[in-house]
Amino acid sequence: MTRPAPESETVTKTRVACDGGEGALGHPRVWLSIPEAEGFVECGYCDKRFILKGGPADASTDA
Repeated sequence: MTRPAPESETVTKTRVACDGGEGALGHPRVWLSIPEAEGFVECGYCDKRFILKGGPADASTDA
């Protein structure tokens, strides 16, 4: 069983950047690629989840 990510963001591109979003208290900027088969990726530093809009992990789309 997986725990929910601390924060999530729905995005429209499969390549996203994450820097922790807290200025000097964040983390180094990293670039992440969302696998289209999974539809999401989580940041290795802060566990923020990026969900591809319309992808398999997007709960806002009607199945």
